[in-house]
Amino acid sequence: MANITRQGVAISVQALRRMPQYLFYLRQLAESGHEYVSSARVAERFGLTEIQVRKDFAAVASVPGKPKAGFLVSDLINGMETSLGFRNTKDAVLVGAGSLGSALMNYRGFRQYGLHIIAAFDNNSDRIGREIAGKTVLSSDMLVSMCQRLHVQIGIITVPDRFAQHVCDQLVEGGVKALWNFTSVQLTIPDGVLVQNENMAASLAILSRHLDETLNICTEE
Repeated sequence: MANITRQGVAISVQALRRMPQYLFYLRQLAESGHEYVSSARVAERFGLTEIQVRKDFAAVASVPGKPKAGFLVSDLINGMETSLGFRNTKDAVLVGAGSLGSALMNYRGFRQYGLHIIAAFDNNSDRIGREIAGKTVLSSDMLVSMCQRLHVQIGIITVPDRFAQHVCDQLVEGGVKALWNFTSVQLTIPDGVLVQNENMAASLAILSRHLDETLNICTEE
């Protein structure tokens, strides 16, 4: 998987995926008054190696870690928020204003991560015109033109699977470059567009399999 460059520094996609967990932990440390944190402490917390943590921290830190003391917590937080793009608010549109879409619209935590859902769309007449989190649900017929007019870069797809590819095509036509896909459909996209899949059915299957294996072990014992 290709690396991503932030401010001239190459950061692996794997490292970027670890950083939200680091960031949550570092914020807790900062709130409890910790000024420095060692890579050993973080490695133990997340079951990683010290070398991996030091490498991840070095990619975002502007101040090198100190022997024995570790890395400056505030500097790591600043570097991670910048690298993850949490300090630059990004406008997004959501398509599919059902239960999941409504829950995402009402989630205030997105602002903390630089995401601002500016509009929701649906093709269900019972939902069009309804207000969710202070925003009126618009007809999907307006999706392409609004994305083009507002230069929206992120599209969130929470529609039934059978509509997923059509919605994807509309968002791409509207100029959207990043898709957050909550359906189980493997979307077909052109070059230059990124899809992040959140397949909840697959995640549930993994959890269920783990529970089955755990129960079988307990039964055998």
